[in-house]
Amino acid sequence: MIRKAELEDAKIIADFNCKMAVETEGLELDKDKVISGVKHAIEDYSKAEYYLYELDGTVVGQLMITKEWSDWRDGYLWWIQSVYVTDQYRRQGIFRGLYKYVEELVEKDPLACGIRLYVEKHNKRAQSTYQKMGMQETHYILYEIEK
Repeated sequence: MIRKAELEDAKIIADFNCKMAVETEGLELDKDKVISGVKHAIEDYSKAEYYLYELDGTVVGQLMITKEWSDWRDGYLWWIQSVYVTDQYRRQGIFRGLYKYVEELVEKDPLACGIRLYVEKHNKRAQSTYQKMGMQETHYILYEIEK
């Protein structure tokens, strides 16, 4: 079952986010800050929305959606972020289910104009998964500055 996250899910989402950061980028996140950030998002859907995949009452996967306004497209690009599936449920269609769920939401939303995500450049397994879902690599390169 796929459902939208509720405030009581903040701890498991934060735990998944911390595990994902270590696994994909070798980063140790401040768990209290992550829990706070997750709670703020759940309380204010304009920040982000989390979708959780449950099996037998246990959350086994997640993704987060943020929306970016595109004046070029007169609509919102839905960004997939914070993807995580627990080890024992990988390669079993959990991400595919979450992706298809979001894809259906995008199709129904008249202001949605596409789906995007970014992936760590050395994460070839994830890149392969996204390509199998029909996503294509873009010509954009991501730059940032952190505070």
